[in-house]
Amino acid sequence: MNSVLNDLNIELYFTSIPYLWLALSVFVIFAILLFISRQFESALRFERLGIPIALLIGIITLLIGPFGIIPLLPQAVTDIWDDFPTPLLTLVFATLMLGRPIPARQGLFEPVAKQALLGFLLGFGQYLVGGVVVLLVLIPYMGVDPLMGCLIEVGFEGGHGAAAVMGESFRHIGFSKGLDLGLAMATIGLLSSTIFGSALIIIGRFLGWIIPSEHSHDPKNDSEKILSIDQQFRLILINFAFIGLAVLIGLTLLNLFRLIGEYLGGTIQSVSSTFPVFPLALFGSLLIRFLLEKTNNTELVSSILQREIGILSTDLLIITAMAGLNLPLISNNWMSLTLLSIAGLTWNLFAMFLFARISFGERWFERSIIEFGNATGVAASGILLLRLADPEDKTNTLPIFSIKQLFLQPLLSGGLITVIAPIAIMSIGLAQWTELCGLMTVLFILFGFLLQNRDF
Repeated sequence: MNSVLNDLNIELYFTSIPYLWLALSVFVIFAILLFISRQFESALRFERLGIPIALLIGIITLLIGPFGIIPLLPQAVTDIWDDFPTPLLTLVFATLMLGRPIPARQGLFEPVAKQALLGFLLGFGQYLVGGVVVLLVLIPYMGVDPLMGCLIEVGFEGGHGAAAVMGESFRHIGFSKGLDLGLAMATIGLLSSTIFGSALIIIGRFLGWIIPSEHSHDPKNDSEKILSIDQQFRLILINFAFIGLAVLIGLTLLNLFRLIGEYLGGTIQSVSSTFPVFPLALFGSLLIRFLLEKTNNTELVSSILQREIGILSTDLLIITAMAGLNLPLISNNWMSLTLLSIAGLTWNLFAMFLFARISFGERWFERSIIEFGNATGVAASGILLLRLADPEDKTNTLPIFSIKQLFLQPLLSGGLITVIAPIAIMSIGLAQWTELCGLMTVLFILFGFLLQNRDF
């Protein structure tokens, strides 16, 4: 019997190799297409209007994906791509702080605190509206599992990575459909974030919410010294080495966290085993930038190269996620997923247009659109939307968002609260958990208004 199983494993291994090469080859082709497309003025014009190039290519991959109209890509390829979001998002976070100066500490507390409050408001509010929809509609009329009250935060805030990890936790506590439904919510969230966010940016330009740039952004316009081919090659190697070092720092911290979690056990172990590497890679990026500034070696980092690597990683994450959209799974659970998605989107828009507009004041749109993207389709989507609204980052939103993520990511989007939520629902009930999240939501709104008129 063991001999038969070993032969089967060997056969599966070798039959999967062609699909792996095909997945990597198509992935590289998309990367080249994205890089080339950004060199054309017509493509950049779409982005300036608020239509991301990644969305256009993503629609093509959806049409040729395993569930598309012309299924040219086998499902084995998109199954391999399902493992790409975490590495790509790690690259995005590893480049965030390397290529830009660290903001001055003076006057930094207020914008970071307000950004964090909006993030907490969105996260706890998603548990609130999810719980209300499940309690009032889905349980009485469809008899669903109470744990579906977690799906908005897991899918929208956490994305595919958190949904995949939480799927195992759901299975352990008897919610076997949690993995598939979480992945479906993550895909809907990513699509909604990109499509609705792009539409908001187009509307924002028309209504004057976005202050237009003085000149259109073009990477070729960035001022950097003209270098020889040898110097350019050396600069590229150094910058990739810095990115690798930031990821290595993140992996080291993650392994230490998991080692501590094994000794402490309980909830800490559950959180450490599911905690992602990308927020720790962001810390690595910030640490390297800090050391470079302290030693006056910032010329070793190319801001253009770091930005382009982050942009390419963000776009590839959007495209690969759209390619594997499981349309049959969504259609089989379309009613419950639709109601939860509408509730989540409505809440995110409410927080963006009311709370954020009052709290942030000037440039409220750029400060909130990145949070809308993050709370609907993970951080990469938020960064994409900010790039469309503020390509030159004149509002200084990206560094503020990045620093905020260092504090928020360990709690939401696959962090401590995400892990605790299903355990709490099983222990105290969905109604009590929803009341608790409602109380927290009200508190964050009050804190936001208290910070509004306070000087720091």
